[in-house]
Amino acid sequence: MATDTTGSSAGPRVLVQDDWDKWYDTLLRGFGGVPEAAEERELWNSLTEFDRSLGVWEGDACVGTAGAFSFRVTVPGGASVPAAGVTMVSVAATHRRRGVLTSMMRRQLDDVRALGEPLAVLTASEPAIYGRFGYGAATFHLNAEIDTSRVRLSVPPGTDDIRVRYAVPADVLDACEAVCARLVPTRPGMLARLPGWERLGLLDPESARDGASPLQCVVAERDGETVGYARYRVKPSWETAGPNGSVILQDLAALDPAADAALWRFLFGIDLTSTLVVKGRPVDDAWQYLVSDMRRCRPWLRDSLYLRPVDVGAALEARTYRAPVDVVFEVEDAFCPWNAGRWRLSGDAKGASCERTADAADLALSVRELGAAYLGGVSLTALAAAGRVREVRRGALAEASMGFGSDVAPWLQHGF
Repeated sequence: MATDTTGSSAGPRVLVQDDWDKWYDTLLRGFGGVPEAAEERELWNSLTEFDRSLGVWEGDACVGTAGAFSFRVTVPGGASVPAAGVTMVSVAATHRRRGVLTSMMRRQLDDVRALGEPLAVLTASEPAIYGRFGYGAATFHLNAEIDTSRVRLSVPPGTDDIRVRYAVPADVLDACEAVCARLVPTRPGMLARLPGWERLGLLDPESARDGASPLQCVVAERDGETVGYARYRVKPSWETAGPNGSVILQDLAALDPAADAALWRFLFGIDLTSTLVVKGRPVDDAWQYLVSDMRRCRPWLRDSLYLRPVDVGAALEARTYRAPVDVVFEVEDAFCPWNAGRWRLSGDAKGASCERTADAADLALSVRELGAAYLGGVSLTALAAAGRVREVRRGALAEASMGFGSDVAPWLQHGF
């Protein structure tokens, strides 16, 4: 990565520690200017990778921010692949439409390529921004507001063997992290936890509670072993007819169906509540198949992780394929032209190779669509139906779409 620390509004420069407060204040102003709690600000300061953070400056004023985290993301087949986690992107309202964002995206992707990371990922505050830089929506998450006064659960055998007990969140952090670590390789899109990131799940500023309780936690145990946990808040509410509180789920993880069901049953049964608010869950989350009435759960989807292949060949070789594929992609990539052209992908469930070729194209698409399909949650067939993928050789679309699929929905377990 380049480490030039000189510069002006003509281009981004690498962040130095003495400038972090001014840089971060610029970021906060870009997101409305609401001050953060001291504990939240301190956490993000400690997680910032200074050599991967960029600022655009006009004199002493910071007018643009962008950063990256050195993540590893699970891909189909279970491999953990290096990925730049693009984050903290903002442009001062006084400097819009001056090329500030483009200059930071240009510098950042050049640096990611130089580091040899095949992928870049981000979560978007405004999804319309990042498509022109080659990012496609690769995962979605499920939200719901469940009427627990009227919806019932039908739990699987073994659920009664699980003990659910209260715990202080910080006291059981290591056990909860061990559960998460076992789950990361099982689902595409999940991030391997970096040191320090375990603190994110415990972040509990009063300003973020919106009238709800401090963070609460229960762990699920079988024979003394922690097999799951849930972190949540309770927001009391009373009507003329009686209590009408809400349970707000922050995080839930379990190693098997019985532990998962035991945690959901606990959340459904908390006294003085009649609503369970669920956000950011996998789209194939198991609770959907335990409830008595899905309509009264009011589910809805939202885009989550955006992904961009930075090195098409290395990215496609890094994952496996659910069914054998042997297809030539014609890739369009105006922003990272080193990816443009034809690539032959040959792979199956055991591995893959992807090399440049002069052979005729079978499918034509942009790098944005390739990113959307990469984790197996968005089908190439669906993208073709939208006119975003063009089939050149008959039969190639079905072959590739089947191969790119995933048995479980990809999911990003936390934001960044």
